[in-house]
Amino acid sequence: MTDNLLAVALVFIGLFLIGGVISLFRQGVKIGAAICVVGAVMAITAGVLWW
Repeated sequence: MTDNLLAVALVFIGLFLIGGVISLFRQGVKIGAAICVVGAVMAITAGVLWW
């Protein structure tokens, strides 16, 4: 059960980072948005694969 909770947490972190990407892109901080995109993709991928 704890494995599934960790996977859910990783997906949640990924979604949180996607929100950060949207916010940073609107502010014009494209480098920060690019870094957040990489983190979001890694977090969501890890959560899905761990599931």
